[in-house]
Amino acid sequence: MAPSSSSLVFVVRRKDPELVAPAKPTPHEVKQLSDIDDQDSLRFQIPVIQFYRYDSSMAGKDPVDVIRKALAKTLVFYYPFAGRLREGQSRKLMVDCTGEGVLFIEADADVTLDEFGDALQPPFPCWEELLYDVPGSAGVLNTPLLLIQVTRLKCGGFIFALRLNHTMSDAAGLVQFMTAVGEVAKGASQPSTLPVWRRELLNARVPPRVTCTHREYEEVPDNKGTIIPLDDMAHRSFFFGPTEVAAIRRLLPSHQRQCSNFEILTACLWRCRTIALQPDNDEEFRIICIVNSRAKFNPPLPQGYYGNAFAFPVAVTTAGKLRENHLGYALELVRKAKADVTEEYMHSVADLMVTKDRPHFTVVRSYLVSDVTRAGFGEVDFGWGKAVYGGPAKGGVGAIPGVASFYIPFKNAKGEEGLVIPLCLPSDAMERFVKELDKLLLINNNDHLKPKLGFIVSAL
Repeated sequence: MAPSSSSLVFVVRRKDPELVAPAKPTPHEVKQLSDIDDQDSLRFQIPVIQFYRYDSSMAGKDPVDVIRKALAKTLVFYYPFAGRLREGQSRKLMVDCTGEGVLFIEADADVTLDEFGDALQPPFPCWEELLYDVPGSAGVLNTPLLLIQVTRLKCGGFIFALRLNHTMSDAAGLVQFMTAVGEVAKGASQPSTLPVWRRELLNARVPPRVTCTHREYEEVPDNKGTIIPLDDMAHRSFFFGPTEVAAIRRLLPSHQRQCSNFEILTACLWRCRTIALQPDNDEEFRIICIVNSRAKFNPPLPQGYYGNAFAFPVAVTTAGKLRENHLGYALELVRKAKADVTEEYMHSVADLMVTKDRPHFTVVRSYLVSDVTRAGFGEVDFGWGKAVYGGPAKGGVGAIPGVASFYIPFKNAKGEEGLVIPLCLPSDAMERFVKELDKLLLINNNDHLKPKLGFIVSAL
């Protein structure tokens, strides 16, 4: 049995952070972000991590050197990433394309990829060592827009960790950039998909007119202190393979069994999580589903667009109704919320941002889920093949830990393809969540459950 990665401890030796600037002179200009990009909900840094095995065909090549050089060349095309964010009137964000560069850290760790065990899933051991938070770099304004650390492993493999200022790109946009770095690393003279800025496509109309209902941005008072406590938080990841999804599907009436895995899992997690938090019956709970809107536009957004192009549609109900009703009730709410997102809806959100001072989505009693299975993190190849694990580095990122979960593609030790979903909850609520899920999956023997769902525990 490979050791559990949660107990793994290793030493990382880092060189001083450096700035990697574009390899050639780039335009000095100011570019505005879209009115979707600069909402409060996206003004944070999001971490991503990729693990790569040693590849004998790359013997003698240094991943740090290869990636650093490819990064400089790629920034010639993606030069806004080498600039700095400024804030103008009415909190409007813009990129000052200064060409200063992105932060880059070279590192070595005294550990092999195999020592991480089968559990290459969030939360990762020694995470703060694998993506060092350079002092003064985490702000949204006037700081580097990307921080990248490449850590060589003893086995010849390496870890590529990245932190992105989320106002610049969503998962699809970030993967497009990382793919470009990979293509250039493998010898391409330019990325196969050239970047398209065109952020004005997602700007508010003149005059702005909010035409849709946006309960995701309601101001909700936190009367009962249900915003999750930041101390004593537990992080765990749950694996859902074909067996687990089928078990949940069997609980549904026949007309709902055709629903997507995303919809079914979202309904299940929302219900279990709400029950685990033990709220009063009359408290309103929200599920926010990230929906990529790229294909909803007519014509679609141009290929190569790397800005944020998603919405935060929400379903709202009371804790009592979630508890008392069958799982199908939550599922119907999730499906309706997802269906809300249209081209008109996106324009309406942009208009709301301009009229309401770019608000944050409602955090009080909200749970947000984002499916990154199609984003393609695992496909990013710098010359050493596809990532063994690629995707978000943890759940609960953003302004308030505990609010968000990502659905990440994952293959477990038995070779089953499925999803790994990191969750962040107060420790006592996490115990209740596990029991609730256990009950749902009808696996009553806890010893049987642990390898099945593949938990990793780590206190924050």
